[in-house]
Amino acid sequence: MAGKNSKDSGKKGPATIQNRKAGFDYHFEEVHEAGIALVGSEVKSLFLGRANLTDAYCQVSSGELWLFNLDIEPYEFANAFGHERRRKRKLLMHKKEIEQLRRKTEEKGFSLIPAKIYFKEGKCKVSVAVARGKKQYDKRESIKERDEKRAMDRDL
Repeated sequence: MAGKNSKDSGKKGPATIQNRKAGFDYHFEEVHEAGIALVGSEVKSLFLGRANLTDAYCQVSSGELWLFNLDIEPYEFANAFGHERRRKRKLLMHKKEIEQLRRKTEEKGFSLIPAKIYFKEGKCKVSVAVARGKKQYDKRESIKERDEKRAMDRDL
């Protein structure tokens, strides 16, 4: 039994999928948590971390919140009845929260961006951010701050 750790039994937890490009292109004003309606093979692919959030966006239509362009790879061990890669998926939130998001996105310059997908208590959740697009000079400022932080960390 030497060398075996009881905490590390070889099981790997669910993957967290992040939208790194969104953090560079947008200022996040608010972040909300939403559930997502999925089919079985999609859940298994997300658990393995096989999804891409880069081009994804959210939209409120007829009182419901939808996620578009989320690319979930087909699960390799799924039946012949898999899932479409880029279908629109319904996000699950309370009606009051959806109405707040709708009002926010009607303001000039705001949009709904999925920031990350993660598992919480066995359920798949999406972190939806109300975001304002960055200007080119804001992006240069972000790069400058990141470079300065790296230089300080190297010095320490």
